[in-house]
Amino acid sequence: MVQLYNLHPFGSQRVVPCKREPAHFCCGQDVLFVASTAASCRVEVFAVREQGLCEALGSFATLGAVLRMAHSSAGDYLVTIEEKSKATFLRAYMNWRCMSAGSSRVCVRMVGHKMEESYSETLKEQMSVVEMPLSDPPLCISCCPVNGDLLVGCKNKLVMFSLKYRVINQNLTVLDFERSLILHIDNLIPAEVAFCARHIAITTELDVLILKLELVQQSADRTEQRTQGVSAPEKAVDGGNPSAHPLQFELDEFIICQKPVELLGEESKLCEIPVTLESTELPTEDTKHFQVQYLLFRRFAPDQSPFGFCEETKLHSVQLLPVYQTAYEETENKRKLLSLFCFFSLPHVGYLYSIGKLVELISTYQYSEKSEQAVLTPQFLHVITSQNLQCFTVRCSAAAARAEDPYMDTSVKACPPVTLDVCTLRMQLFIGPRAICHFKNHIILLTKADTEDITERRKPTRRMLSRKADSIKSRTNSESEPGWNLYIINTVSTIQLYREMVDYSRTYENVKTESCIHLLSEAHLLVRAAIMDPYFLKSDEKEDLLRAFRESCAFLGDCYSRFDTKDYHLALPYYRMSGLSMTEVLKRLVSEGDEIQTYERGFIFYLTYSLNEDSNEELSKESGNKVLQIFYLTDPVQLPHIVCSPSMRNVCPLTAVKYLQKVEKIMPSVVLTLTKAFLALKMGDLTMYEHEMDSYKETTLACGFIGQPRLLQQHKGGIVMPTVFAVHLKERQPGLLVAATVALHENSKIELEEADTFFKMLCHSSENTIPQLLVDFWEALLVVSSQEEILQELLLRVTSQYVWRISRKQLPETKPLKTTEDLINSCSHFGLIVPWVTSIMSVGCSLDKDYHEDISRLQSLFCSQSINIASALPVLEPLTEADSVGLTIRVLCHTRLGKHEEAIEQLLPRCPEAAVLYAQHELKGDNQALWWNKLLPELCKRARLTGNDCPVLISSLKAETLSIVATELELRDFLSLLPEDGTAAFFLPHLLHCSQKKLLT
Repeated sequence: MVQLYNLHPFGSQRVVPCKREPAHFCCGQDVLFVASTAASCRVEVFAVREQGLCEALGSFATLGAVLRMAHSSAGDYLVTIEEKSKATFLRAYMNWRCMSAGSSRVCVRMVGHKMEESYSETLKEQMSVVEMPLSDPPLCISCCPVNGDLLVGCKNKLVMFSLKYRVINQNLTVLDFERSLILHIDNLIPAEVAFCARHIAITTELDVLILKLELVQQSADRTEQRTQGVSAPEKAVDGGNPSAHPLQFELDEFIICQKPVELLGEESKLCEIPVTLESTELPTEDTKHFQVQYLLFRRFAPDQSPFGFCEETKLHSVQLLPVYQTAYEETENKRKLLSLFCFFSLPHVGYLYSIGKLVELISTYQYSEKSEQAVLTPQFLHVITSQNLQCFTVRCSAAAARAEDPYMDTSVKACPPVTLDVCTLRMQLFIGPRAICHFKNHIILLTKADTEDITERRKPTRRMLSRKADSIKSRTNSESEPGWNLYIINTVSTIQLYREMVDYSRTYENVKTESCIHLLSEAHLLVRAAIMDPYFLKSDEKEDLLRAFRESCAFLGDCYSRFDTKDYHLALPYYRMSGLSMTEVLKRLVSEGDEIQTYERGFIFYLTYSLNEDSNEELSKESGNKVLQIFYLTDPVQLPHIVCSPSMRNVCPLTAVKYLQKVEKIMPSVVLTLTKAFLALKMGDLTMYEHEMDSYKETTLACGFIGQPRLLQQHKGGIVMPTVFAVHLKERQPGLLVAATVALHENSKIELEEADTFFKMLCHSSENTIPQLLVDFWEALLVVSSQEEILQELLLRVTSQYVWRISRKQLPETKPLKTTEDLINSCSHFGLIVPWVTSIMSVGCSLDKDYHEDISRLQSLFCSQSINIASALPVLEPLTEADSVGLTIRVLCHTRLGKHEEAIEQLLPRCPEAAVLYAQHELKGDNQALWWNKLLPELCKRARLTGNDCPVLISSLKAETLSIVATELELRDFLSLLPEDGTAAFFLPHLLHCSQKKLLT
């Protein structure tokens, strides 16, 4: 792997025209603040234009020498730690831009001071300095880039000031601070702090602690939350808290070192650094209460050498870097923080952590020499050493992309891994780099050459970056210190560096495969980071960046297709992200007329996946034939599936058959045979078709379609389209077509709704018309399906269709594949039709005998125990109760629902002889009491009213009902049921039978 690419991320440099020697500097949104050395106590302000051109805006005096300074983009204020007369002060400079208009008025006020309106009106036209007194001297400061809050590090504590926007009147809003929270941290003297989105990173000389302030729901009177550290298990004899139990040694040459340790996430609570929160806000309804969450603790040991300890081993350059969600037009003003990264560095090693749901180390940076300072950006890490400005790649955009999109690294999307090796893009020679900062596409670099460095200038050196002729720095007090310079180095545009990376990658194309992929991955991440930048939507390079992003995806797709790599499958998502069509990819990778070209796994994987999905892209005849050749040479077993792809509609059938015949000799299969039959139909060769179809039994052929459903149906524009094969089977072998579709459904190759659409299109039916072939499919599916939900849906569907055809006297357009008897014999959901139903139908059926099949199927369904009666009742409404069919179905429904009395009431007036048959069949067990409580009184009553004119009633009463009642009841109970006006001779035989039964027992 190439570690140093020697690219050119640095463009032209300009010298900042400072009048005094810089001591500290920092950047604002579009400005540069430069604090001079202790002698002058001033801050110069420069506007930074394009290409690093500086324009002096003015300067203002400070109270003392500036020790630290920081700018907040939220609120646009500058905060400093200043020293005067051995005392330190914390000050914030507001409204400093008014000095560029020539105003020299300055207002100094105390933090939280209540401003009167008359006094505040003057703030519009003058700079305002806010004094922030502290009980302990401030050591370090940091401004939150998200909301502008200020964090100040003091000995054993951190103080947080919340930025407030105080509305004075309609025309004036004044910025102010409120001391809101104090974090008491025992035994800790912060060297540097970083603050972002309630995340806090603290470093001492050798310790790093990262905390998060979490909002908690508390009552307004509770003003502090305490989180106490727990003793760390790593504590040893030579470790632990140095102030708790100091170890005594008589020999001065012994040096006590802390044990190196790294604690991530929940484990970082064990760091033995207790943190106590003290809220200093005035309690209100909106008061925020926090608790501390430990995220990371890391302790380093001093570097050791044969000559002893290196006293200069200490941490520096701690930084929290926010990365925001990728911007889109509709959410431009609603960008949210996506990921947070923390960087800190030792003299020879830098560490980059991702601070999110998981806290993890994502990169380690090894420097070629001792570092002085480092600055992290979303795209690069810039490090200065004693002689160099070094530029390293970072993995922030790779980690953020995965945090933004959980479906990353699938067949649709991909991103280079976070674990991608770090490389150095550039090591640029400078003499005496001392300090560095960064904003937008500029690096500000302070150099200060020692006397020996100035002597070295006379020797031949590497050519440094070009200086613009119009930027020669004017010096006033440079005689005493002739060696310092403050540069603004313009980093080249993302597009320009991207182009250089792509060009450079070609040098490794045929030599070092991994290096080529690595460099193209760097180029991809470079562009991805630029697209995630908050200013992306307003960038002049927006369209160029999007185009470069797609192009970089195409290049990576080419790499994973052409090279034999373990990650060959990434060719698919990168090509998809590139927006290239299959035809365009083929043109990139397939050489015209090269018959001996070899194809790698990545390309075959991409082609296989693309051809097997439902795509609207159709390859040309020539491209399709080339694809057949490619698969015949590389993966012949896939050929039947490739031929059936919607993208291969234009392929020559004869050419495809020739390839399939070659494959069949070595690996025959049912799918291959069916594919050849499919091609024979496309060519109109029925002889070949019949020959192929006769090769296997029909059941085997039906199962063969499971291997390739596209032989029957294909999707085009999201619509299911029957193939020529399906049309032919519909006309010649509808049973095979239905059996094949059932097999597809049972193997999850087609959904129920898709099958509906398929059969409707195949039979050219309208949306609301159900073809008989679809009913055949439902009936066949009832035979084999075991899923209760699907069974109930199918039962309702066939019931609805039977009712619709019976009520409308509509015959099916084709003959059903199975008779009612076939269904009863093969399917448990169709039951034997009970005798009383047959009796009703024999008495009088007004329907034509042509509808007998639908009637018998419907009755058979309700004679079984499968269908849910409650769900089916709405479907049955078109059937009239006056009709015999309607009567049978209603009575069957009452019976299934346990309403036998209602069933008898419906049968007696319409078909009394069927009532007795019904009783014989249905009134058993607990329902037998209906014989004498309901049926016997009703028959007697009706016989009495009609007399001898109703022989059916009399025979039913005499032959069945009285016999059953006499057998089941006691004599006394039987007598109580007989009518008082009845003929004794009529009932006498049954009375004798009942009394004899008693004597026998």
